Amino acid sequence: MIGSGKYTINCLMLRTIVAIFAFLTATVVANKVPNPNYADALTKSILFFEGQRSGKLPPNQRMTWRKDSALLDGADKGVDLVGGYYDAGDNMKFHFPMAFTTTMLAWSVEQFKSSMGPDLQHAMEAIRWSTDYFLKATNIPNVVYAQVGDAEGDHNCWERPEDMDTPRTAFAVTAQAPGSEVSAEIAAALAAASIVFKPTDPTYARSLVNRAVQVFGFADKYRGSYNDSIGPWVCPFYCNYNGYNDELLWAAAWLLRATKKPMYWNYVKQNIINFKSDMESGLSEFGWDAKHAGISVLISKFVLGKPLNEKPFLPYADTFVCSVLPESPTNTVRYTPGGLMYKSGICNMQNPTALSFLLLTYARYMKSRVIRCGNIDITQKTLIRFARSQVNYILGKNPMNMSYMVGFGTKFPQSIHHRGASLPSIDQHPEKIGCKEGTQYFLSENPNPNLHIGAVVGGPDFKDYFADSRPNSAQSEPATYVNAPLVGLLAYFKAHP
Repeated sequence: MIGSGKYTINCLMLRTIVAIFAFLTATVVANKVPNPNYADALTKSILFFEGQRSGKLPPNQRMTWRKDSALLDGADKGVDLVGGYYDAGDNMKFHFPMAFTTTMLAWSVEQFKSSMGPDLQHAMEAIRWSTDYFLKATNIPNVVYAQVGDAEGDHNCWERPEDMDTPRTAFAVTAQAPGSEVSAEIAAALAAASIVFKPTDPTYARSLVNRAVQVFGFADKYRGSYNDSIGPWVCPFYCNYNGYNDELLWAAAWLLRATKKPMYWNYVKQNIINFKSDMESGLSEFGWDAKHAGISVLISKFVLGKPLNEKPFLPYADTFVCSVLPESPTNTVRYTPGGLMYKSGICNMQNPTALSFLLLTYARYMKSRVIRCGNIDITQKTLIRFARSQVNYILGKNPMNMSYMVGFGTKFPQSIHHRGASLPSIDQHPEKIGCKEGTQYFLSENPNPNLHIGAVVGGPDFKDYFADSRPNSAQSEPATYVNAPLVGLLAYFKAHP
């Protein structure tokens, strides 16, 4: 408690007042600036994925400074693992975050395709680039390939993906060495994508959902974390810190959406109870490693208006809302003075994009329903307004007056932490640039020679300051799982400017 007598203020009340004041101040300042061009940002957010492609590039590749790369992936195991995406600014293929990226791209299209216009086709291509790859990675029963590349070797070099000479070792989880989190997330991605492709390519959609069923069965039957199976190679980069129970529920929820089979509803309903302690420990978490809040929001669409089935899904989803919004007295998330959601760690921008996507999606599901956070009423408009504030911050309505999306607006990051973008392209420099020969480009203070349009970087620090520095990977590195939920947000705000 602070003060005494009638002027006593509870610490929680004080923190809430400060958070609200900071958020509202940022909102007032931001409102003086016109809303950004959401349509342009949407187009660029999808184009970004072409710069992350691995494998044999298609004739309609628009990011032309990128060329074919990693054409022998999987050869060490006698399988074809050519394709997929590099996760961020390196040349690694980590399947756990790649699968989450795919799930969120598919959810973005499933929710907002009517607003995408000509960008829809490119979004579908971005999803298929990944799902084609995951069909390869899960082609052998009870074997799921979880990673390609040696991260230590890769991170020791600064070279173009087209020049890679670091080990491209393929790592798999099996019945004897399971990885339920990565397998279940791949199952979720395939199931979510099947919904997207069903209207236009039902045959492909069936192949996706059938494989999702198979891979989910493997993940559930042979339970265990890939931390224990291939941990020395996936950690510390994409260790699973939240267990695998959330991924099992997440995958089952997506299979319920894709198949409408009661067996998946029964699985979710029963295991939400069995995994209660896991779920309740992470109700405000959502990202490549934690699906807790996503499960509640995803299932809420099924149970809204059905009182017998609403618990615990709606209470969990409401708790998520109340833990995130700055005006809520039970808020657990910090905000920068400029109003950006901020969580400590690498690549903060994954938090405002993923959590804002959930809030926007839940707003569309809840319609006229009101959520009570302490003595505060939260409506659909509240959630939409908040999500817009986060998107606007990313696109330039912030204290730095800069866009954190490369190529959007007049001021944006020029020296992002990205190997391919920071090194001369094959067209500019046909000769190979070796492992250590790229160091001079890494350390250079010159802007990147290749514009990685649409890349959203890690973003500013807790004081809204951004150092446009290539070595500062926490702030200047983009990642696929930052852009994927942003695609859905931008599609919605394009239609509701």
